[in-house]
Amino acid sequence: MSIARARAKSVPAAADDTAPPTARRRAMADIAADKEFMTTLAKGLAVLEAFDRDRSSMTLSEAASAADLSRAAARRILRTLAQLGYVDQEGRNFSLSPNILRLGFAYVATQHWIERALPLMRALSERTRESCSASILQGDEIVYVARVQTTRIMSGAVSVGSRLTAFHTAMGRIQLGFLDDSEIWRRLSSARIEPLTPYTITDLQALFDRVKADREQGFALVDEELERGLRSVAVPIVDRQGQAVAALNLSTHASRTTRNEMRDRFLPELKSLAGQIGLFVG
Repeated sequence: MSIARARAKSVPAAADDTAPPTARRRAMADIAADKEFMTTLAKGLAVLEAFDRDRSSMTLSEAASAADLSRAAARRILRTLAQLGYVDQEGRNFSLSPNILRLGFAYVATQHWIERALPLMRALSERTRESCSASILQGDEIVYVARVQTTRIMSGAVSVGSRLTAFHTAMGRIQLGFLDDSEIWRRLSSARIEPLTPYTITDLQALFDRVKADREQGFALVDEELERGLRSVAVPIVDRQGQAVAALNLSTHASRTTRNEMRDRFLPELKSLAGQIGLFVG
């Protein structure tokens, strides 16, 4: 499994669909109690989120199954998305069109700090000769919002928009530490915790303790837990109220840089850069 693959977390289908009930449908029933909630929009987003690296193209039946919808609902949604230009159809198969990028980049365009941070990230990457990235926390995952890559050190392609599990990444752990203990446990309990390498921490209590310890020390260092050979150090980007809005990291190959070198060389520069970027936020 590629580490860059996003785990689609689609909005569940409405309770009145004809497909068999599922946990997602039961969750939707609770959400739909809000009279302002637009079930049709939720279904449309579920179909869009069903497309991923492993499902770049789907038939109508496959899309209905992946989004937990009836065939009739999936057909109406796919036809609408095709007419709006967000989905292309070739024969029986549907795929996302380049127009979908407008939705993703609309978010980036509203986050002005990202544009101002990129030149500073490039300069840091050139000085250290290592890849520099920024991400935001979303649920139990991080989403990359900026990335300056040098040599490729990860098996999967990671770019803006890529998602990784938060509990096994330095950027994820340092942001999780800003949450209340109960919220950390809630996300930890719902996350997919699996041994990605022999070094991956999978014990829930140990992960919770690691998140809290990283918050206390002000940085997170993840050593070959996400992928063999990958070593990463991250610090939070905080706003004027002291809240973490994102995280910044430098990643390297374990054969190139020791843990002590990352603390001594990379960490001071990362903290300085995160402080500068924090002035651009909000």
